[in-house]
Amino acid sequence: MQGTIDGFSYGLVTPLVAYLMACLGGALGLRCTTRSMLVSHSWRPGWLALGSAAIGSGIWTMHFVAMMGFTVAETPIHYDKPMTFASLAVAIVMVGIGIFIVGYRGASGTALFTGGTITGLGIASMHYLGMAGMQLNGRLEYNTFTVSASVVIAMVAATAALWAAGQVRGFLWSVGASLVMGLAVSGMHYTGMAALSVHLHGTEAPSSGDSPASLLAPMLVGPLAFLLLAGAVVLFDPKMVMGKPTGAPVEHKPGVPAHATVPHPTRRPPLRPRQAKGHRGSRAPQNH
Repeated sequence: MQGTIDGFSYGLVTPLVAYLMACLGGALGLRCTTRSMLVSHSWRPGWLALGSAAIGSGIWTMHFVAMMGFTVAETPIHYDKPMTFASLAVAIVMVGIGIFIVGYRGASGTALFTGGTITGLGIASMHYLGMAGMQLNGRLEYNTFTVSASVVIAMVAATAALWAAGQVRGFLWSVGASLVMGLAVSGMHYTGMAALSVHLHGTEAPSSGDSPASLLAPMLVGPLAFLLLAGAVVLFDPKMVMGKPTGAPVEHKPGVPAHATVPHPTRRPPLRPRQAKGHRGSRAPQNH
């Protein structure tokens, strides 16, 4: 028996909130990645790790906020917590690998392609691992072509986002990139959901149970709190709004005073003609 799927049981509320969560995670992650390129090597791993966790938490939160609106009319839905949190770990780790590659190798060429591919596969893996954590009286089946399309969307979105992170520009640039990234991640999610069909195990009457929102809301508290904390770190960092270094890194000029390399010899050359006068002045004794 085919299950009756409704992915928008709360109307446009869940898609819009999910999109905002993806944008928030993307904005924080991109700014942290950009920030890592403006600091010394000792601080770079910390900023890249924060960016990885922000993007991973953002897309994971986006996925499960959207899943609050997903229902199957004939059966209640439950979620396996270990599998659900495993999908969060996969997202953070794989996104982190891609971000660290771009953070240390640069957002161009092979490094960008490799980092974008790994990050995109991480986003897709998070999505389908999270779907595998759903428990219901039925079997999930996917259309292979639509699943492939969702994976391609994830890879293209991740590559574009990492390229944008490598462009050390202003705050508005990253905001625009995060909006595009949020749209792409949401598009990947709903493309993957369009590939889904549910085949029920029996023909039982519809049963009641906890709503997806009541089941998922407690799981979202931790990632949401982390995103708020990461947002506070980014907000109060002095260089984040500017998007560029305020001065040369200290490590490039150890022990050298700032004024030692700023001589102005533009008016020193006139000293040479005085030496020439000295030679002409040697004729003076012959005139006496």
